[in-house]
Amino acid sequence: MDRRQAKTREAIFSAFTALLSEKNYSKISVQDIIDAANVGRTTFYAHFETKDYLLKDLCEELFGHIINTAMGLPHEHYHCNYGSKSDSVFLHLLRHLQKNDRNILELLSSQNNEIFLRYFKSNLKELIITEYADKGLFRNSKLPEDYLVNHISSSFVETVEWWISRKMKESPEEITQYFLAATEPIL
Repeated sequence: MDRRQAKTREAIFSAFTALLSEKNYSKISVQDIIDAANVGRTTFYAHFETKDYLLKDLCEELFGHIINTAMGLPHEHYHCNYGSKSDSVFLHLLRHLQKNDRNILELLSSQNNEIFLRYFKSNLKELIITEYADKGLFRNSKLPEDYLVNHISSSFVETVEWWISRKMKESPEEITQYFLAATEPIL
């Protein structure tokens, strides 16, 4: 993708994110997006087939690099390990939430949060499979692996929602410690 295309895509993402923080996803039209992004309809459709594809791409961008980091794929910024590798993955994610990349906090706490929580959980499942299941790190082999993956991802989503509802008073390091303490019997 050349710089011009990347800039246009970024304008569309920014406009869409701003609209999502203001109104319900179902009430946003493609016309609203192209007006806010100041691009033409043809330009929009050259990048995204539908509004749903735009949402999917936005969520993949928000969560994708963390998955790539866990899988050892290249990413655009430095990623420190704090303690074990599993600590760093959850801590990395929490730091992105704290940094509020692409207004993710507003999206997770907006009227559209069920959409984002679904994508968030789906990406978390992939992360947990990469970090734990594929490496055989689940302690309780009596339970089905897919149950454990679902349980851990659901628990992390609930942890994040709790943290956000408390106005993120705790540091990402503290929340990571809480989460790992609660899931330690499984991992």
